[in-house]
Amino acid sequence: MSIEPIGIFDSGIGGTSIWKEIHAVLPFENTIYLADSINAPYGLKSKQDIIDLSVKNTEFLLNKNCKLIVVACNTATTNAIDYLRHNYKVPFIGIEPAIKPAALKTQNRAIGILATKGTLSSALFSKTATLFASNIQVVEQIGDGIVELIEEGKLHSDEMKSLLKLYLKPMLEANIDYLVLGCTHYPYLIPLLLELLPNHVKIIDSGEAVARQTKAVLEQKQLINTQRTIPKTLFFTNGHPEVMQQLLGPGLKVQHLHF
Repeated sequence: MSIEPIGIFDSGIGGTSIWKEIHAVLPFENTIYLADSINAPYGLKSKQDIIDLSVKNTEFLLNKNCKLIVVACNTATTNAIDYLRHNYKVPFIGIEPAIKPAALKTQNRAIGILATKGTLSSALFSKTATLFASNIQVVEQIGDGIVELIEEGKLHSDEMKSLLKLYLKPMLEANIDYLVLGCTHYPYLIPLLLELLPNHVKIIDSGEAVARQTKAVLEQKQLINTQRTIPKTLFFTNGHPEVMQQLLGPGLKVQHLHF
């Protein structure tokens, strides 16, 4: 049993979508969330830069005694998690696009993947796609500009709708029936995507699976918090606290830090 917090980091506020899933599955766990918004998006950076930033985030969370760290960023997972696991003793939970379930379930033999350049160009993504989706059509789309708009609080802007229409066009032309969201910022786009996609296209993200895996690892390592008390939740950002506050809603305080 451990009352120490779960640490979660992302290249910005998008990973709060993962925090919500984890909190739903593990409602009594203390959590610390770190948004490195000033460096968002990670998807345009070099592999070494992504590793360096992930190390910096990890050190921050370890200094706050986190018992497990969730890398709530597809790009950081695909580029840095092997390094983190090799160099730190704390368990790490990573995230990668949910290609497997989409590839197994597609009836049209065509799926779309919306992700960052850093995720789509990574060795881990290539390996997963080859393993599970080599016999179907995969329409990959780099979501340039999406993360920046979300970080600026422009989630429901006309600019966002125009970008999504542009990015969905080749997917719809290929008659996809599954859209995989390959960035933790993107689940916040689901209401907009539902307006733009035909009814038969299903959307898949990794949040629920990550939450289940987090619980499984905590149980395996006997780190579950068995106290049934109101958990402590801390949210830190080096970006705009008010934007994260909008996504989290009332009742959860966001702290700004120079990081």
